[in-house]
Amino acid sequence: MNREEAVALLERAVSPADVFGEDEAEAARLYRRLARLVHPDAAPDGSSRHFARLSELWHARRAAATPVLEAGRRRFRLGATLASGDVAELYAAEASEDGGRWRSVVVKMPRDPSDNDLMAREEEALRTLRRDGDPRFRAYVPDLVTTFRHRDPGTGETRGVDVLAPLTGFVSFAQVSAAHPDGVDPRDAAWMWRRLLVALGFAHRAGVVHGAVLPDHVLVHPEKHGLVLADWCYSVTRPGGRVPAMVDRHASLYAPEIPAREPAVPGTDVYMASRCVARLMGDRAPAALRRFVAGCTLPAPHRRPRDAWRLLAELDELLERLYGRRTFRPFTMPPGGDHG
Repeated sequence: MNREEAVALLERAVSPADVFGEDEAEAARLYRRLARLVHPDAAPDGSSRHFARLSELWHARRAAATPVLEAGRRRFRLGATLASGDVAELYAAEASEDGGRWRSVVVKMPRDPSDNDLMAREEEALRTLRRDGDPRFRAYVPDLVTTFRHRDPGTGETRGVDVLAPLTGFVSFAQVSAAHPDGVDPRDAAWMWRRLLVALGFAHRAGVVHGAVLPDHVLVHPEKHGLVLADWCYSVTRPGGRVPAMVDRHASLYAPEIPAREPAVPGTDVYMASRCVARLMGDRAPAALRRFVAGCTLPAPHRRPRDAWRLLAELDELLERLYGRRTFRPFTMPPGGDHG
């Protein structure tokens, strides 16, 4: 195809299908080829008219191709990718039941069907927390809307899908650390630590060990001082259970019993939470807080604190000795960058 043929194709096209056809891969290749041919830089007169028409048709095709998943009476219309986790993709989505109004949700789908068991773990953990956990602390974990199994019509593969309520205004510990390379003021890290212990206390009292308290999984709301402990795919809901997998890039943050394939216990989460907060503070942590972290990260699980609520009370006593009575400290992320 030359430029004249490309221009003729675009001028007679009535719909995206007249240009791109139905095959997704072929459509993408054709779009790139046409873009090179009709780009203003390639036009003798520098006109952008045909390039604009190409863009209009391409965007219309992409909008029409928005994936819709069906589960019984519910339909889920997928939007942009919110995050690419270690196991799953998280999509901004809209859900509708029986043709009713659409509402915002988050669809979490594993990239590999072999990880369906991890999605099932998250479902079991979140359902257990809602059933057996203290209702006062439900806001500290994601709200599970529903789950379903989706069969890919192209490959025949079936994936377990978790549908979650959306979270707005939250950033992860990883994003906070990236925005504060010299460390977070310990007085700011203190409210994050306190709320993380509340989340763990809530989970442990309900019989659930998170198993992967990592910087990407701890989300905080800077303005409202909220916290949500996310990604329960690695959780343990039965005594003696083991964490099923590790995130390799965070190997240094795991409690020793996890790579040793030993049972996960509440002290497992305490270890990892303490390491996360210590990393958040960096060299700004005073000696007393560093000693506190050391006591929470002893190698032997039976020597570590195992009751997050009691540990919270001990942390509060230490913080009052260091900084006086608790007061609200506004916390903001630096402007710029991707904090969403």
